[in-house]
Amino acid sequence: MKHLNYFSMKHAVCLWVVSIFGIASTPVFSQSWVDAVDRHGREMYMPAAQYKWDWGQATFLNALVQLYKASGEVQKKTYLNYIKQAMDASFNVANGKHPNAVASAHGMAFLARITGEKKYLDKCNEIYADYLKIPRAPNGGVSHRAETVELWDDTVYMLNMFLLEMYRLTGDEKYIADFVEQFKAHQEKLIDAKSGLWVHGWDADQADYNDGCSIMGWPDPVTRKSSEIWARGNGWIGMALSDALNTISKKSKYRKQLEKAFLQYVAAIAPLQNRESGHWYQLPTLVNEPKNFLESSATAMFAYTITMGLKMHMLDQKKYGPMADRSYNGIIKNSLRDAGNGYKVPARVSGGTCIGDENYYLGRKITEGTGFGYGAFIMFGLAYEQYKGLRK
Repeated sequence: MKHLNYFSMKHAVCLWVVSIFGIASTPVFSQSWVDAVDRHGREMYMPAAQYKWDWGQATFLNALVQLYKASGEVQKKTYLNYIKQAMDASFNVANGKHPNAVASAHGMAFLARITGEKKYLDKCNEIYADYLKIPRAPNGGVSHRAETVELWDDTVYMLNMFLLEMYRLTGDEKYIADFVEQFKAHQEKLIDAKSGLWVHGWDADQADYNDGCSIMGWPDPVTRKSSEIWARGNGWIGMALSDALNTISKKSKYRKQLEKAFLQYVAAIAPLQNRESGHWYQLPTLVNEPKNFLESSATAMFAYTITMGLKMHMLDQKKYGPMADRSYNGIIKNSLRDAGNGYKVPARVSGGTCIGDENYYLGRKITEGTGFGYGAFIMFGLAYEQYKGLRK
């Protein structure tokens, strides 16, 4: 089987031990490729003043929130300043009229929690009111499109970022209830019984809607489900489950059902990893399809999910630890481009994708960067380095 050529590069994780008078200090973490990707994202790809209120950028912003949580006081200011500038720059256009718009609102909720400024809380409440008005499927699932009712697997994560941050802000479990409702509604319509993964979309009626991006006629005439199991779409699901479990209390009434869904999900994706590269394929279940290719953003998402399961002691270290190792090392070897000046850029990223048939997914443009590319790489790399004790 033919694959894209791999990039060769040096490992960028450095540890050193300083010995003074024969006594070794605690290992100290130096900058890794995660920091190099973060810097390029903030300084070159999406300067805060140019922040665009959209889903890809929201994923990158969520990675910066996680870096904020993991950083010391000095570096925290860098991330807080970026998030504040980005939210202030987009404040007047911020809304929650569809899931991709709701996604960036987690930045507003984060600022309301960290700064206590009332304007951010007021904006969050406005966006939540918008969210409640989004069209819904008969089972309560929020439509991915405002013009017609369709359930897409992407939606679960786009809503998840905002709802979890609202829970962190308020402590009100109604936001967790919202997430669980959406997860269950989407799972009901999108789950593929054979693989345990989700197809990309489901249409609520018999009329095909032309969104200018998807292939016309994608819904099955009987089930109204799309035909393909797409890697990044399933990546969003794993990250949403991981972050929900990492946020809610172990005593929450929602815990057991989310844990069950998480373990079933990991059991479905784990056997599909390409051991040589540590990556997953664009269409993950079609491992023997000659046109299929290894895709990095979904790889980072799947690996993030597994790493978070290891961090939360939900997964067996002997079984799943090597999978996380393979992905981390595989990304370094295969899916990072050295951009000079200490920058690194995610490579092997499939571009923005709507719903189509097998050839549609396998014909997507392979690009680099993208908000979801930066975000997924940073979140996985950070989680992995924390799991391995490389970041204190």
